[in-house]
Amino acid sequence: MNWRIIAVISFFGILYSFLLFTIFNIQIEKHKEYLVLAGNQNIVDGLLPARRGVIYFTDKSGNKTPAVLNKEYPELFAVPLEIQKSFVASPDELAAAITDTANTLSSIIGIPASEIDAKLHKKNDQYELLAEKLTGDMVREIKTRNLTGIYIKDTTSRFYPFKTIASHILGFVSPANETESKKVGNALLGRYGVELYFNAELSGLPGRVEGDHITESKSGSDIVLTIDPTIQGEAEEILEKLVEAYKAKGGSVIVAEPKTGKILAMGSSPDFDPNTYSKFAIGTFLNPAVEAVYEPGSIAKVLTMAAGIDAKKITPETKYYDTGTFTANGKTISNWDLKAVGPHGWQTMADVIDDSINTGAVFAQRQMGSTIFSNYFRAFGLGTATNITLPGEVNGNLHNLQNGKDIDYATASYGQGISVTPLALIGAISAIANGGTLMKPYIIASEKPQIVDRVMSEVTAKKVKDMMVSAVFKNKLAVIPGYTIAAKTGTAFVPNFGGKGYTNDVINSYIGFGPASDPKFIILLKLDKPEGSPLAGQTVVPAFHELAQYIINYLNIPPDNLNPKS
Repeated sequence: MNWRIIAVISFFGILYSFLLFTIFNIQIEKHKEYLVLAGNQNIVDGLLPARRGVIYFTDKSGNKTPAVLNKEYPELFAVPLEIQKSFVASPDELAAAITDTANTLSSIIGIPASEIDAKLHKKNDQYELLAEKLTGDMVREIKTRNLTGIYIKDTTSRFYPFKTIASHILGFVSPANETESKKVGNALLGRYGVELYFNAELSGLPGRVEGDHITESKSGSDIVLTIDPTIQGEAEEILEKLVEAYKAKGGSVIVAEPKTGKILAMGSSPDFDPNTYSKFAIGTFLNPAVEAVYEPGSIAKVLTMAAGIDAKKITPETKYYDTGTFTANGKTISNWDLKAVGPHGWQTMADVIDDSINTGAVFAQRQMGSTIFSNYFRAFGLGTATNITLPGEVNGNLHNLQNGKDIDYATASYGQGISVTPLALIGAISAIANGGTLMKPYIIASEKPQIVDRVMSEVTAKKVKDMMVSAVFKNKLAVIPGYTIAAKTGTAFVPNFGGKGYTNDVINSYIGFGPASDPKFIILLKLDKPEGSPLAGQTVVPAFHELAQYIINYLNIPPDNLNPKS
């Protein structure tokens, strides 16, 4: 019997020794490898990434509507280490197997096989994201292939229910690249728009794996915007119809509250769908309302008049004699309608706004001089950023007003030779609407109205406002029965960026607010390079009328002009 006892003891002794060796191998020899595996498993299982905050629109009643939220989507990922360990034969056989897998996946998900192949070849790699938001057909096809080391898992990603609406404001998210992932891991990062500007707040804090301890993630903060989804949708629809009707290169629209600076709508064409951002050109993602400048044309005339009146150099009744042209520094400028109507003769400053006379704006500028004129245009905020909470905002360009020639100041008086962002321009005209106070534009609902500066007196603002109202009544197209609307057109030639002078292309703008007696809204519509270079009165003015009427009805704004003069 002794030999049996010795055999049993020997068997369990060997088994125990093997168990100790296995424990030593796992805990000591392969400790780091299994730690990495555990960490990546937690990433795959969704334990580490934080819930990204929701972005909301706000309607006229203060109700919040989700504009960006989180949704479960199928995600395709690979474990390259598992693939490499499955093919322990020659390197050539491994390479062939990886190539076959890459080609198979490429044919299903549409990503170049070379990109997939490179990811599958990474040494000791536990996780590689291959594709997001798979379709049902893709999922079914991949599952039938039973590919080694290839997995599909439902994961949370961003969903934009309004699709192209407000895409430039919202932006989108995409996975961190290799450089970024060293800092943030397998996270989604904001690209463009609010997603980028507030990425830190929206992202929250990811959980961490430290040894065998897991720290839970902390959800990101929600962001509530001032954008009214009803106004935003209507504004973008009108803009899109306008761009299509005139075969324009693009356009922008902004709607705001002039008294507060609150942005109610902001959109541009062409736009994009954040849900499928990879299908669009990178240039489409920039927001032209804040990230691009243009020459405003005759809209600048009302700012020239405001400067001259506030400096007490002119009044709305001040007269000058129009010959149709003005010459300085060897260059001659003409009125836009010189060929059609000839010189206007004696005109008041109010007439200059009514008929948009270039030489009248030049006269006003010369009455106040270059220094006063330049100081006012800078005070209006045209040469600086507004500091709105959106990424990439650029400054306007007023360089011609710094030690410029007479001809530079002359052209600037009617909006050529200087450039502005649409957002800065709507802010400057809003100062006329609200009695001379320049407000900081804001797009986050929790912000409070902020005064930047008083740029003109209330008396000046009232006089210029009356001049703008007169122009609307005289030109008829923007008149809304029962309401006083103050507005101004702008048709500006596009500079020849490859050389000197200007092209034959134009940018049409129209900016206006109402009711003039107590402004509730201000609208800027801009149309880029409409085919045939028509005047603004033919293009953006009718579109402005349509949008203004819609806003009046939507906001239930009472009439202020029940006994119109005309």
